[in-house]
Amino acid sequence: MSISIASVGLSPEEALMSSLFSNIPSIPIDPIIRLWQEFTADRNPEKLNLVLGVYTDANGAVPRLRSVQKAERRWIDQALPKTYRPLEGTPGYRTAVQDLLLTANAGAISRERVTTLQTIGGTGALKIGADVLARLSPGATVAVSNPSWENHRSLFDAAGFAVVSYPYYSAELGGIDFEAMQAFLRRMTAGSIVVLHACCHNPTGNDLTPDQWRTVISILKARGLTPFIDIAYQGFGDGLDDDALVLGVLAEAGMEFFVASSFSKSFSLYGERVGALTIVAESADAKKKVEDLAKRIIRTSYSNPPTHGAVIVETVLTTPELRADWERELGEMRERIVSMRRRLAESLQQQFPERSFDRIKAQKGMFSYSGLTAQEVERLRVAHGIYAVDTGRICVAALNEHNIGRVLDALGQVLAG
Repeated sequence: MSISIASVGLSPEEALMSSLFSNIPSIPIDPIIRLWQEFTADRNPEKLNLVLGVYTDANGAVPRLRSVQKAERRWIDQALPKTYRPLEGTPGYRTAVQDLLLTANAGAISRERVTTLQTIGGTGALKIGADVLARLSPGATVAVSNPSWENHRSLFDAAGFAVVSYPYYSAELGGIDFEAMQAFLRRMTAGSIVVLHACCHNPTGNDLTPDQWRTVISILKARGLTPFIDIAYQGFGDGLDDDALVLGVLAEAGMEFFVASSFSKSFSLYGERVGALTIVAESADAKKKVEDLAKRIIRTSYSNPPTHGAVIVETVLTTPELRADWERELGEMRERIVSMRRRLAESLQQQFPERSFDRIKAQKGMFSYSGLTAQEVERLRVAHGIYAVDTGRICVAALNEHNIGRVLDALGQVLAG
């Protein structure tokens, strides 16, 4: 039996006003997504996107890595059915991820304390990890760096946490304000959660030194704080092992911690959404309990992880010749970014000898905090069709020999006022 508007005593106007969705507040869109949409709609044929965190090669194309193509071909040639994967991913994938993250520190940590679960990208790892922590530590405070990737705050806020920012980058210093960071962490309440970038800090490109990492970890341990490490760019900073240094320091300290890792950038598998959540517990029993909790959350979130991208990553990481080929390709990507960063800094230094651009040279990874103001970023976009984030963050990995001259000319005009 159908129910009409009249039968429940509502006029059409009242029915419209009583919409389930009428009281949804206006929610601002993520600034990076907003700029991506503006860039897509821009009809300027000369437009250039320095917003998105996507590596492009010397010709401005997203590369298809040789190792990835070989692994994919092997998978396709087997013509295997695409059945459901285990909630946590296959044993081969999980072990390969742990080896990548922790092999350099194998002596400091027992596998009996470590669980790894396949997730839908690094964002999925952060989401599942946040939901696990919401069950374990409801009401805890989560601290993210200032600045940080915008989604860090959103993900933990959505999980029900109060999110605060700890000091990190100082425009005045042109780098990390380590004294302020330490002081903040020392004041945090026991049981709080601290989100840290393992390497290639997004958005600043400024990383802690090994000694600074050791100091931070000692503070976290003394204060009873839970580290949540985001390692989305392993291999793009100083190399695979060096970029995972913080994980070794945490392991040596005997701490429990969470790790969200991603293969989007390092394998150029952006759309496949391949990631992992790794949790290090104090004991095998604690590991089993937290793994079961994470699997329950996965089951009620998306049930099973996808197959294709994870098979490629597992094949590359577990096949010696493909692994060696991948590491060479990753090294080539890293060196190209370093070359573009150096070219950017040195060319700007020549144009403006009275200023210092050493901060750009010292940064690592795909991004650079260029020092541009929001007004200068707007002029760059309006006058030159070059898109950057309002904070001045640019994607150095999008620069190449074909476009860097134009970018330098535009920056020169903008910086000259």
